[in-house]
Amino acid sequence: MAAPTEPDSGLSIPPHPDGWTVDEVLALPEDQTSLQRIELVDGALLVSPWPRLEHQRLVGTLWGQLSAGAGDQFEVFPGANVVLGNRGNRLLIPDLVVADECGLTGVSLTEKQVVLVVEIVSPSSRVQDRILKRVVYAEALIPFYLLVEPGEPDTATLFELQRGEYEPIAKSEAGKLHLTRPFEAEITLA
Repeated sequence: MAAPTEPDSGLSIPPHPDGWTVDEVLALPEDQTSLQRIELVDGALLVSPWPRLEHQRLVGTLWGQLSAGAGDQFEVFPGANVVLGNRGNRLLIPDLVVADECGLTGVSLTEKQVVLVVEIVSPSSRVQDRILKRVVYAEALIPFYLLVEPGEPDTATLFELQRGEYEPIAKSEAGKLHLTRPFEAEITLA
């Protein structure tokens, strides 16, 4: 079930023939998982390396710009755990999460608390961000999905959930994206 790890990565994940649960993933020791991002879809682990510095820089830029528009009604979190569904076997860690209330505490959010997820495509996460996560977030009824594609130039597309699927409602032009939903925000990618 678990993806192979780099030699000497320190990650030792015991096999789970019947699949993993959210509680089991959240209970993995930090000293063994600090160099990996571990997510869970339908009992199967998705293990990937933490993003590169340029990716993290873009996360910080987007966090600042989204936070400026979020006001007092929303709060923006980088890399928060989001538990999806009531089956206890889906846990994703979007690059950014916008919650519909401020001051939340704990180790995770539920899809009911999330209005927008942001994924920045990395070389190791292309298929997951463009296809798998998009489907999983839509199934969880998260209203908005912002997909950022680094490149020359960086691009961003905002999707809104409509009739059970994400439809594009705004796309960046010349490195800028103006959001009107779920709140007003100006995003500058470059």
